Amino acid sequence: MKTMDKTSEKYIERHLVEDMKIRCHGMCLKLSAEYVSGLPDRVCLFPKGQLAFVELKTTGKKPRRLQEVIHQRLRELGFRVEVIDSVEGVDKLMDEFSDIPF
Repeated sequence: MKTMDKTSEKYIERHLVEDMKIRCHGMCLKLSAEYVSGLPDRVCLFPKGQLAFVELKTTGKKPRRLQEVIHQRLRELGFRVEVIDSVEGVDKLMDEFSDIPF
């Protein structure tokens, strides 16, 4: 059985999805960029109506210019956008929301 690189985007994304269910009792929905290029990868829905858009990257990688433009537009609209490139980054986000009662 092949072990997954813990710095890969795929591994970090799986960690995010699982932590959302287990720690935060929320949902982590995959976004499709079919109609709008540059959308973040996921929208995380936390208890009490809170949400965060999450762009996932392989450790050390940065968003493309188009992604940065879309992220900034979402922030201007008042939404939270996080770029996460590590398991520790996922844990930090989960720590912030894991105490919200559902």
